[in-house]
Amino acid sequence: MTDFTLYSHDGGPNPWKVAIVLECLGLSYAHKFLDFKNGEHKGPEYTKLNPNGRVPTLVDHKNNDFTIWESGAIILYLVDKYDTERKFSAATPEEKFIELQYLFFQASGQGPYFGQLAWFIFYHPEKIDSVHERYKNEINRVWSVLEDILSKREWLGGSKCTVADLAFITWNEIAFLMKAIDDPEKYPRVFAWHKKMLEIPPVKKVLAEKDKPKNQ
Repeated sequence: MTDFTLYSHDGGPNPWKVAIVLECLGLSYAHKFLDFKNGEHKGPEYTKLNPNGRVPTLVDHKNNDFTIWESGAIILYLVDKYDTERKFSAATPEEKFIELQYLFFQASGQGPYFGQLAWFIFYHPEKIDSVHERYKNEINRVWSVLEDILSKREWLGGSKCTVADLAFITWNEIAFLMKAIDDPEKYPRVFAWHKKMLEIPPVKKVLAEKDKPKNQ
């Protein structure tokens, strides 16, 4: 039995964001992919774990099956409890609040706007140009903020790559898939930062797993 069960979706960015952190910390886990087409994520068995009926949810079998949902909260739980050497998290109280700052920015600024554009591109039955334009503008605004920050430092949280950085990877990948960036040359530091994270072995491993057909 693995130490954690991660309730997930085979393509959704937020569960894979948690998987990256689990892998970086060397923690053993198993995905449990929910059947969204048949509404398993809204069924009574799952909503007993997560009343919001979304993914991810994490069950920590090392800690009496402690259960937590919302990807940002899960990430903070994991690093607070299991990153004792602070390899991927802040080492000082001040750095921790900077880390929180960027995790909140990811959760409020990146995820929702990138996610809304994904919905209107891939799932909405009609194309609404004004909606696409609104969310593409927000994606470019977020990247402009990141570009400015990364012009002054190598990593968001300080001198090393932390969960403050890792949390952005999976939604950045969705932005590339949607071709949502109006001019990639405007964001050389964001592209370089993202590319550096893709070379981290646990990140590479998780993204390769994400891209594999799930019937294999």
